[in-house]
Amino acid sequence: MSTKVFVDGQEGTTGLKIFEYLSQRADVEILRIEEAKRKDLEERRRLINASDVTFLCLPDVASRESASLVDNEHTVLIDASTAFRTSADWAYGLPELAHSQRERLRTAKRIAVPGCHASAFVLAMRPLVEAGVVAPEFAAHAYSITGYSGGGKKMIADYEAGGNDKLKSPRPYALGLTHKHLPEMAAHTGLKSAPVFTPIVGDFYKGLAVTTFFSPNQLAKKATPQDVQTLFAEYYAGEAFVNVAPFDAEANLDGGFFDVQANNDTNRVDLFVFGNEERFVTVARLDNLGKGASGAAIQCMNLAIGADEEAGLKR
Repeated sequence: MSTKVFVDGQEGTTGLKIFEYLSQRADVEILRIEEAKRKDLEERRRLINASDVTFLCLPDVASRESASLVDNEHTVLIDASTAFRTSADWAYGLPELAHSQRERLRTAKRIAVPGCHASAFVLAMRPLVEAGVVAPEFAAHAYSITGYSGGGKKMIADYEAGGNDKLKSPRPYALGLTHKHLPEMAAHTGLKSAPVFTPIVGDFYKGLAVTTFFSPNQLAKKATPQDVQTLFAEYYAGEAFVNVAPFDAEANLDGGFFDVQANNDTNRVDLFVFGNEERFVTVARLDNLGKGASGAAIQCMNLAIGADEEAGLKR
């Protein structure tokens, strides 16, 4: 029996990528909405309730509206907005978060897909808090460099149109320090407060890396960079989509430079530790349209429908 899937918000970047994943699946039947009825409330209600799984690829307000339309108790909602990521009634769509998370996703009817920056930050921070290396009171500082596809259709069009020299250089943004991913960065790491976080968009389509800073005197428990790398390797042992790199800067760099785009077209997260006994950083790298968005949504769907978790995804 095929799984009936509806994508509410099929024209956005995330929705289009989900369609790309689904189109390669023989075990999925895609329920399509007519172009003229994309905003028709009753047609959306009908398709949502006819589906086994509905992906919500919408702004927050519209996602909440769509979630309110469900009256089929068997329909699984997988939401890609920020609307429900810190809600106790929704499972956070990061199977690698903790040992119990994967089982929760297998039984959940409401799943919130993490934000791209948040996925990278949480995967690097959560093990340190759980192990007591970082205290919940830790004041984290991090930055992210990301491709322009994360900015949506208008930003993609601006970059791909060319002719604007300002877009050739990296552009920090969200400098009011209130980025929409901050609440989940605290809620799902065990930190009591969100990090001081600055994202930077670059002149490349996709790829993302979040860097977080540490000094030994900030840690709750003594740990060297090598200790942190070992902790990561033990925490994520056996995870198909998390690769912990050896503590070897030369091997992990490309002529001394870090390749932000190395995980593009995969659902993989790479975790690195760089530094020395006086200071170190963690770096988490992923494809912002893969594990940072649509790939994560498909991984959650696989768990929810009892499919192979890796189905349709590349390591």
